[in-house]
Amino acid sequence: MNSELTTAVRRIVVLGGGSAGWLTAATLAAELGGDGPDALQITLIESPDVPAIGVGEGTWPTMRATLQRIGLTEAELIRACDAAFKQGSCFVGWQQGGAGDRYYHPFTLPHGWGDADLAGAWLQEASSVAFADSVTPQSHLCDAALAPKQTTTPDFAGVVNYGYHFDAVKLGQLLQRHATSVLGVHHVVDHFTEVRSHQNGDIAALATRAHGDIAGDLFIDCSGLASLLLGQHYGVGLRSEQAVLFNDSALAVQVPHVEPLAPLASATVSTAHAEGWTWDIALPTRRGVGLVYSAGHTSDAQAERALLGYIESQGLSLGDAAPRRLRFQPGYRERFWHRNCVAVGLAAGFIEPLEASALALVELSAAFIRDEMPAGRADMDLVARRFNEAFGYRWSRIIDFLKLHYVLSRRDDADYWRDHRAAASQPESLRELLQLWAHRAPSRNDFYRAEEVFPAASYQYVLYGMGFRPVGRPLRADRLAKAQSCLRDVTTITRRLLGGLPRHRDLIQHIRAHGMPPAA
Repeated sequence: MNSELTTAVRRIVVLGGGSAGWLTAATLAAELGGDGPDALQITLIESPDVPAIGVGEGTWPTMRATLQRIGLTEAELIRACDAAFKQGSCFVGWQQGGAGDRYYHPFTLPHGWGDADLAGAWLQEASSVAFADSVTPQSHLCDAALAPKQTTTPDFAGVVNYGYHFDAVKLGQLLQRHATSVLGVHHVVDHFTEVRSHQNGDIAALATRAHGDIAGDLFIDCSGLASLLLGQHYGVGLRSEQAVLFNDSALAVQVPHVEPLAPLASATVSTAHAEGWTWDIALPTRRGVGLVYSAGHTSDAQAERALLGYIESQGLSLGDAAPRRLRFQPGYRERFWHRNCVAVGLAAGFIEPLEASALALVELSAAFIRDEMPAGRADMDLVARRFNEAFGYRWSRIIDFLKLHYVLSRRDDADYWRDHRAAASQPESLRELLQLWAHRAPSRNDFYRAEEVFPAASYQYVLYGMGFRPVGRPLRADRLAKAQSCLRDVTTITRRLLGGLPRHRDLIQHIRAHGMPPAA
């Protein structure tokens, strides 16, 4: 047998830092690293000249378990990364524009999810109350600028579900310090120059300018959009999704709050415009604002005017800041794991920042590599095949979910929105689901994987928030009564939480000063 195929996996080399590289390295080191005889040696190579993109400032609730598992606390995150809590997303102007065009996609599942058909009852009653407002207290908490937990709630626990907003550059720095000083990751700051290969085509080592060749058994490509290993060295192509989701450009800027101690939002606000859509993320000390657009529909000058118009409409001021322009090709790699190289983060692909799926994919990728780490090269192709199948499925589901927001829009003020609704731009898988959902609510039967990035409840929040109304069978009397009881519970719970939870900004200040009780 070829000697390379009998090699045990002992040395992991991560190329690239930032959130993706350091989160992956920390995830592996926390459980597979150390000083024992079976411990893996994990090295991260980071260029001294390549800055982090630094605009991925939102996470899904999965980040709580990820941080806890690698040994960080919420207080460390909040103090070091200017972090705050994220309870979901608020969509403004996506239906047709105009006053009152607003809905939430909260992180908390509908009350009684899995036990009662709340969507069926809400639809049957033709309630004038928004779907999210009817089935969870979380949208009300966001409107009131309240926190998702109390000062006495333990670390990583919550009264309602939540993720985080943070400064992405500072997150990478925190993960770097923790990974190197606590978890034993070896950090090499140097220029990567070329790949050294085994005769069988595997990567043997990465050559660097000052540190020579850094050998490994498994190489993780976290080199960003450049995809230096999987894309450039191995030539694994990018599967373009631009015919489905057109956005390929963004402008990003950081601006100060109007009032330093103003109420602190805990939802990402996504506002639709004729030119595309803006994100608005509130951190304790500033707001991160950006416009996402399609260069085929909107010029750079139009996009910049739209972004500045949004900033002015919020009473904000650029000051000395200037928007930074980002270009990307929406799509993902034809394969993510090839031979002894696996891509994570932007090296694997990128679609657009709507619904903040990028870091969730990093978490899922790192966890898969950790849990399925091949014992040797002989097992690696089997693990690679499973990884490629799992993440091909996840990317396709993300694309369906993001496209759903555009397909349901009734905006008619630009070709950008009309083209997004065109049948030719819709994935067949999404068209089939919409056909089924015309007569029933999205359910767990539609999404059969254990770790869906977006569960059926997320589709319900978007569908009914965007005004989609199926015509289904009326609920049987006993099922309707059970669901109505859950809806009444939501009213009671909402009233209690509105009176009992602290203001979001107050909780952040408390954590900065006093920390949180330890995790249970």
